Amino acid sequence: MASKRQQTVTVGGHKLRLSNLDKVLFPASGTTKGEVIHYFQTVADAMLPHARDRPATRKRWPDGVGTADKPSEPFFRKNLEDSAPAWVPRQELEHSDHSNIYPLANEPAVLAWFGQVGALEIHVPQWRFGKNGEPQNPDRLVLDLDPGPGADLSDCAQVALWCRDILDEMNLPSIPVTSGSKGIHLYAALNGTYTSEQVSPVAHELAKALETDHPDAVVSDMKKSLRQGKVLIDWSQNNPNKTTIAPYSLRGRPGSPEGPYVAAPRTWEELDDPKLTQLDMHQVTQRLASGTDPLANFSSDDDAPDGLPSTHDALTTYRSMRDAAKTPEPVPADSPATRGDAPIFVVQEHHATALHYDTRLERDGVLVSWAVPKGPPLDPSEQHLAVMTEDHPIEYAEFEGTIPKGEFGGGEVTIWDTGTVEIEKWEERKIRFILHGQPDGGLGGVPRRYALVNTSKGKDNGKNWLIRLTKDQPSSAKSARPDAEKKPFESPLKRSTPKSQQKPERKPTPIPDPLPSPMLASPGKPADIRGSGWVFEGKWDGYRAIAAVHEDGHVEIRSRNGKDFTQTFPELAELAELVPPGTVVDGEVVALNSGSRPDFGLLQRRGRLTKSREIEQTAKQIPVHFMVFDVLHTAEQGDLAKKPYRERRELLEDLAKNGTHVQVPGDLGDSLEEAIEVSSELKLEGVVAKRKDSVYRVGRRSDDWVKLKHENHADVVIIGWRQGKGGRAKTFGSLLLGMEDEEGELHYAGRVGTGFSDVDLTDIRTQLEKITRKTPPVDDVPREDASDATWVIPKLSAEVRHSGLTRDNRLRHPTWRGVRMDSGP
Repeated sequence: MASKRQQTVTVGGHKLRLSNLDKVLFPASGTTKGEVIHYFQTVADAMLPHARDRPATRKRWPDGVGTADKPSEPFFRKNLEDSAPAWVPRQELEHSDHSNIYPLANEPAVLAWFGQVGALEIHVPQWRFGKNGEPQNPDRLVLDLDPGPGADLSDCAQVALWCRDILDEMNLPSIPVTSGSKGIHLYAALNGTYTSEQVSPVAHELAKALETDHPDAVVSDMKKSLRQGKVLIDWSQNNPNKTTIAPYSLRGRPGSPEGPYVAAPRTWEELDDPKLTQLDMHQVTQRLASGTDPLANFSSDDDAPDGLPSTHDALTTYRSMRDAAKTPEPVPADSPATRGDAPIFVVQEHHATALHYDTRLERDGVLVSWAVPKGPPLDPSEQHLAVMTEDHPIEYAEFEGTIPKGEFGGGEVTIWDTGTVEIEKWEERKIRFILHGQPDGGLGGVPRRYALVNTSKGKDNGKNWLIRLTKDQPSSAKSARPDAEKKPFESPLKRSTPKSQQKPERKPTPIPDPLPSPMLASPGKPADIRGSGWVFEGKWDGYRAIAAVHEDGHVEIRSRNGKDFTQTFPELAELAELVPPGTVVDGEVVALNSGSRPDFGLLQRRGRLTKSREIEQTAKQIPVHFMVFDVLHTAEQGDLAKKPYRERRELLEDLAKNGTHVQVPGDLGDSLEEAIEVSSELKLEGVVAKRKDSVYRVGRRSDDWVKLKHENHADVVIIGWRQGKGGRAKTFGSLLLGMEDEEGELHYAGRVGTGFSDVDLTDIRTQLEKITRKTPPVDDVPREDASDATWVIPKLSAEVRHSGLTRDNRLRHPTWRGVRMDSGP
């Protein structure tokens, strides 16, 4: 920014006179007015969605903020300045005894003008003006976490995590914003249905509930005398007359030597960092340049007031780059919508300025796209550059033709391969997937597993990735032709033959040996269930099992880690009478109590028996049931894993009959709220939400299936025990537990000493004495827990109930539920 005393610039078509651009507004860092204006322009695209159409109260420091020793006094400004340019949008707001005319921060030029007049902080309410100029209902709930004397930012982070848990339970996913001052703000989006008078009491109750649960750490009353060493949850920010500093606004504090602090949106992972600090303006602009904006999908023009349809969606950028009258490419006017079929992919050979291969994967109703100059590699030793481009519409998967010269991407486009995609992992910087192409397609007619890894360093807006063929390929890919050529294809979008007209594509195939391991659901919360396309089923409190009916009528039942349950639960041989030979199904073995509700304790009594006579006698008092919810194989169609869940479920319901011990339970309703209510009434363990288009990922955990339990349960492995006293002198006082982290490494998870029956105490001690070892199997056990411990080989799995995790991933208040007979460590 030039240092001239005065100059006229054009911002977004508006002329603005700037002066004194070299005036230092932040002495600690030497930041000038010109640099402040430049910052506001840099963050405008990220900031404006959260300030647009809201009355903007400004906090002004015309002469700068001063220093820590001699801070300057700011002043608040509500009414629009008389000197404001005529083009600044404005709106009058009636108060109880007066009215004010506020500027609206709707354009980058307004932010530039704010910088010119020294308006460093922009504060806005949680509601917007509607098209009629009237205040609308709030579209967000905000909690201001403010540390009192003796508390700091890390304490605010802990309270923020507690708040998040409650908001998630309310189906209000939240985003943290380090305020640029001392604390943290939490934002949760609302749909505009509720008034401020309804939202404020809810926020107040949340604050009081956390104060009750954590009286030494949280306070909900603003009295300064109560705040020593605690974090205030300021719920009053939801009052319609209150304002909160806008995300990405500067703060009028001296700041750091590098630059002024910013109200900066953060990720939840960042809040787990014990070295969490406030961010300055340079750090924030670098984050945005690298594509990091945690509030990017929170609110924007997408939140049109008065219930008007959004004018922006995932295809806005795509449409802005194409004229439907000049290009044969599909340019849909409608917003993206998730299809019900299995997700698809397409690789298009694109002869534009330079030859490249556009690689597109279906995700959330659009084709997420990369331009790959050398095409997807067919050799695991190679990795190719992949440059992320704008999202494309689903219809683009069928496009072949010539884009006219002079139009964006002008050149010839042909389809190199197309088919379905199996997404195994989708993270911010890494994506892992399997492509199932055409028999004569460019991938060689075999499934290929790829990984896309983001390599951006902040200078390319996060667009640069590398694509590589992974070493652990699906087995059928080993004989693939490395020099496969593109041949004619059939688009997966056109495969809509009614089921009644479909003919079997495969000859009868034998049951896989060994039986496949089950697909596992990821633990989640209601906030993880976004969009449509889900089915909701009961979460049964039992043992997961895969069962097969062989051609000779023999029934085989295996636990999720391959343990043979066939003799343990002989009554389930009834399955042979209910499904055809050659069928493999997935389900849960449960025992029901006198109220016909699942009882895990009863199931354990059955599961620990090994002698045939004991099993036969106990089965009369404690019969088990097999709740079947998926079909993986039939003699007629073979492996069904690649079919979408809704098709597998329809086939199961057509195929299987209900018996005395084997049932196919129905779903729990059309909405998550209804499913949670029904499962609670039935006293089930919880709900499993499954994407209707999800394929079956053998032996893998996937977020296409999400389990939501009414209580927190954890799978653990026993790593040792501590000696008991008194009545437990001959058994144990508590068990030391381990849990796997995301990398599969075992770490210490705490100890459990409650919930055991006398039988449990004796049986567990007997089992553990057979697997003792001299050293701990993990290296992070605290000295006080390890002092009198007897260590064991970590091979005995169990389940505990708990009230959450601490910041160092230890279980809070665990209670014993039982040894898991259906899983390994």
